[in-house]
Amino acid sequence: MNTDHPVWPTQRAEAIRLVALDVDGVLTDGGIYLDGNGVESKRFYVRDGLGIRLLLQAGLRVGVITARQSAAVTQRARELSLSFVHQGVRDKWACLQQELANARLDPAHCVYMGDDLVDLAVLQQVGLSAAPGDADPAVRQRVHWVATACGGRGAVRELAENLLRTQNRWGNMMETFLDRP
Repeated sequence: MNTDHPVWPTQRAEAIRLVALDVDGVLTDGGIYLDGNGVESKRFYVRDGLGIRLLLQAGLRVGVITARQSAAVTQRARELSLSFVHQGVRDKWACLQQELANARLDPAHCVYMGDDLVDLAVLQQVGLSAAPGDADPAVRQRVHWVATACGGRGAVRELAENLLRTQNRWGNMMETFLDRP
């Protein structure tokens, strides 16, 4: 397992067909913002969003599994047209197993990115486990790959680009941007 350097596990990445992400600390910086009325808001990084859209465009299933419940997550998931959204989940592994069964995929075909101790049960079961660069040290020690970017600041984009490059899809994605008038 990787603790200090983001050595990309190419063989594991070749098999990936489903990308599952935690939200707080992965798609966000981990901060939870509450106003005086108790309304929660979150900050999402636009480049992570484009990375997700590219994965979806390439035909991968992409979704989130989070222990918290948030209208902000519902809104962002709708904007990105995620394949699945599960909030308020206590047993993330059981939830992911159901998604894998629905897609007729094995755990070896899944990458999960998580950042904290509650993600360890899932991270130990999937074909490719990943963490943002600022994940809990116990998580970073137990995953296959650690991003150089932090959660909510490009870790998901880094994951997306590495997957697309490994699966020889990055060039086609770039062409769609270069060919536009």
